[in-house]
Amino acid sequence: MAANPATQNIYSNASPLPSGPKVIMSFPDVLMLPELVFGGLVWILVASSLVIEPNPQGWVMFVSVFCFVFTFLLMILFCAGVHKGSSTWAGIDAFYHGTAALFYLSASVLEAFTTIAISGNTDTDTLLKYYRENIAASVFAFVATLLYTIHTIFSALRWKSS
Repeated sequence: MAANPATQNIYSNASPLPSGPKVIMSFPDVLMLPELVFGGLVWILVASSLVIEPNPQGWVMFVSVFCFVFTFLLMILFCAGVHKGSSTWAGIDAFYHGTAALFYLSASVLEAFTTIAISGNTDTDTLLKYYRENIAASVFAFVATLLYTIHTIFSALRWKSS
């Protein structure tokens, strides 16, 4: 039995992105969950630490909040199936995650710079606590950078093949 040509046209223009619960079960989209976790941890740690260098840590805070909000919105949109019938969403996904990876790379370096800058001033227990929070924020920011970079590579491959 031959397939209906009208049905073939509908599926040939379908987005290569998953929708519904498949979003959190397919690679690279499953990386959105750890991106949210590590980005949220960076956000929390920078917000709770002592801000010694306002400009670098302000950028880190902006990046962590921006990426958290937009990753969450993108995940919700994909789960809702907004991208169905459009192949441009694969490009949007690759572009967003590439931008987020670059943002997080710059934020990671600035957070590490801030941590190194305050490393010599850990005389009291309170300052030592803030120093440790900044170390954790630096590590989590670099992990988020790695996750966004991996997501970018596989999203770009998916976009190119669509």
